[in-house]
Amino acid sequence: MSAPRREDLGSPAPLLSTRFDDALVFASDLHRYQLRKGTPVPYMSHLMAVCAIVLENGGDEDEAIAALLHDAAEDQGGEPTLRAIAERFGERVGDIVAACSDTFERPKPPALERKRAYLARLDSDSTPRSVLLVSAGDKVHNLQRTIADYTAVGEELWSRFKLRPAEQLWYYQSLAEVYSRRLPGPLAQAVASLANDLGDVVTASEGVVESEAPTT
Repeated sequence: MSAPRREDLGSPAPLLSTRFDDALVFASDLHRYQLRKGTPVPYMSHLMAVCAIVLENGGDEDEAIAALLHDAAEDQGGEPTLRAIAERFGERVGDIVAACSDTFERPKPPALERKRAYLARLDSDSTPRSVLLVSAGDKVHNLQRTIADYTAVGEELWSRFKLRPAEQLWYYQSLAEVYSRRLPGPLAQAVASLANDLGDVVTASEGVVESEAPTT
């Protein structure tokens, strides 16, 4: 069966160009040997899921490409990888990827320190909507998988993360508040709803006490 022709779709131009194809292959090359934490699932599943969420919430091609590459610099080469992304896909994509990255430092600073810094960057008047869109798509999928994986493996789940359960809850609740102010709409609502579901998971989790939550 042949592919539909552009004129048959009634579209004056491709919705996603060959730049997107290139980004998909580039992301796959970078993350080919990476798995989701504690699972046998290829990491590309996360990147494709975030890309889908971004596109389904009105994202353009640059934002979709940034979604595919949002972890590339942080996980696969740091600032040299970020420069390669900007050269290959444009400064806007590079800027989104940079803003969505926790840190390029090695060794990484403590997890809570990085999360607080990330929240502060997101909750700034200068943060573009594109960054918030890709970030929120990332957090939606992370929350979905965290909740699903807890159902599958129980308390074993928490050993995958640097943050304790109550700290995870604090982080996602804080993100939900930022998105509600900076990116109001269905995606922010999805983060808030999933953060509430995570709260139920944390409450059910053995040995978690309220005093574990960090002071802001």
